[in-house]
Amino acid sequence: MKHVIHFLVCIFMALPLLPQKSHALSEQQELLDEARITFDKLIASPEFAELPRYVKNARALMIFPDVFKGGFGLGGEGGSGILVVRNLQDKNWSQPAFYTLFSGSLGLQVGVQISEVIFTIMNDNALNAILDNQVKFGAGISVAVGPIGKGLGSNTTTNFDADVYSFAKTSGLFGGISFEGSGIVKKDSYNHAYYDSKATPYAIVIENRYNNPNTRILLNALAPY
Repeated sequence: MKHVIHFLVCIFMALPLLPQKSHALSEQQELLDEARITFDKLIASPEFAELPRYVKNARALMIFPDVFKGGFGLGGEGGSGILVVRNLQDKNWSQPAFYTLFSGSLGLQVGVQISEVIFTIMNDNALNAILDNQVKFGAGISVAVGPIGKGLGSNTTTNFDADVYSFAKTSGLFGGISFEGSGIVKKDSYNHAYYDSKATPYAIVIENRYNNPNTRILLNALAPY
C-alpha cells in the first residue's frame, strides 16, 4: 500500500512538469494575425503594385481580413478589422485598435462575396472622423478604389485626392465591390478584452497609452512602410 501511495504522490508532483496544451488564441489575436497575413499578401501582390506607395503616404491604415457581402434581394456587408496610425514624430505605427465595417442595401442582389481589404486613410480629416466614431463613406468622407493592375508602376501620377482608398482582393459571385455608404464603428468589446476595460481607440492609437506585446509581428510587417 505504501508503494501505491508513493507512486501516486510522485505522479501528482510531476504533473506541472508535463507538457501543457497551448492556450487557444483569443479572437482578438486571431484577427490581428489574419490582418497581418492580409497585409503581407496584398502589399506583395503584382495586382496591387501601387499599394506600397499609398501605404507610405497614408496617415493611417485599416485592414479587414474578412469582409462578407451577400444577399438575396436585401444585401448586407460586414467584417471586423483593425486601425493603425502613423506617429508623425518617429513615423512608427501605433498599436492596433479594433473596428467593425458594416452596410446594408436594397435592390436585386444574389450571391456571396468575401474580400480582404486595406483602406489607406490619407488625411487627418478622415482619421478624426473614424476616431469620433462617425464614419460613413460618401457622407463627408470620400472613398475611392485604389489603382489595380500589373502594369502600374512608380511612374503613375497620384494626387491622393480622395480621403480614403480601398484595395480589395475579392472572390465570390459579385462582379465588383464598392464601399460607398459603408459605416465604420469602434469595436469596444475587442479593445477592452485586448488592452484594458477603459481602452478607447484614441487612447490606443493617438495617446499610446496601451500596449500588447503580441502585436509585434504585425508591427514588424508594417515597419518598412
